[in-house]
Amino acid sequence: MDGLTLGALYALIALGYTLVYGVLRLINFAHSEIFMIGVFASLFALHGLGVGDGDPAKTGAALIVTVLVVMAVSMAASGLAALAMERVAYRPLRKRGAPRLASLITAIGISLFLQELFAARYGRDQLGYPRVLAKRELFSLGGASVRSDKVLILVASLILTVALDRFIARSRLGRGIRATAQDAETAALMGVNIERVIMLTFFLGGLLAGAAGMLYAVFLETVKFNIGFFPGIKAFTAAVLGGIGNVRGALVGGLALGLLEQWGATVLGGQWKDVFAFAVLVLVLMFRPTGLLGETLGRSRA
Repeated sequence: MDGLTLGALYALIALGYTLVYGVLRLINFAHSEIFMIGVFASLFALHGLGVGDGDPAKTGAALIVTVLVVMAVSMAASGLAALAMERVAYRPLRKRGAPRLASLITAIGISLFLQELFAARYGRDQLGYPRVLAKRELFSLGGASVRSDKVLILVASLILTVALDRFIARSRLGRGIRATAQDAETAALMGVNIERVIMLTFFLGGLLAGAAGMLYAVFLETVKFNIGFFPGIKAFTAAVLGGIGNVRGALVGGLALGLLEQWGATVLGGQWKDVFAFAVLVLVLMFRPTGLLGETLGRSRA
């Protein structure tokens, strides 16, 4: 159950890597900090609603309203941050025809800059996160405790992933994303606004990272300036595992990685949890670099 919960979170973050790579062939390593911004935005939203540490968990209609408002604020903050990142950092490089290596180095620089910016403003120590909902056991399945927060994460992740999949498959903007991913030059000749597609891609990835940030904070109830580092790296691993550039592959890769990680922690010990996840990445790159599904966004039926 813990593996599925973490895997669902990895999948939401991995969708941002997948979308950007599918359209630009760029690994946006600063995406982990977009996730971090979502975590902090959800904390600020709770404080704005008057929810603080030690307050009783919400129930009923108050719980639903609080979760929806906080998630909306978190998604908006991350989506706008991703959009600003694309406009300020990546667009000038594209306009100058810079090589992809320059974009990759820029992504790493943005990641470090945002981490240190938040560390300077909010400190390097962990911050408490108010308990939004009571973590009570709903039922037991095969000895596994199915808690309310885990169900929230799984259901929300599935809904958001399916919504993105349907948006890309059915909407006019989604067809533009797929056309650009397949052949940007031809898509532009057919009337697709490439810059608008790129902006939309970053914005959608940011929205999903913001949702993941809020859900991750609800699950762990802690906030820190570098909270996005390990989830971001593992989400990238999940994207590669499922087939980077494939929306459904991100979901499959995320869930698979979450399960493998928990299995590794159980068998080898919790201290080997992160090592096991990165070992999976190395093995995938060695033996199946295209991932489990292996289709690009432009060629996928999704």
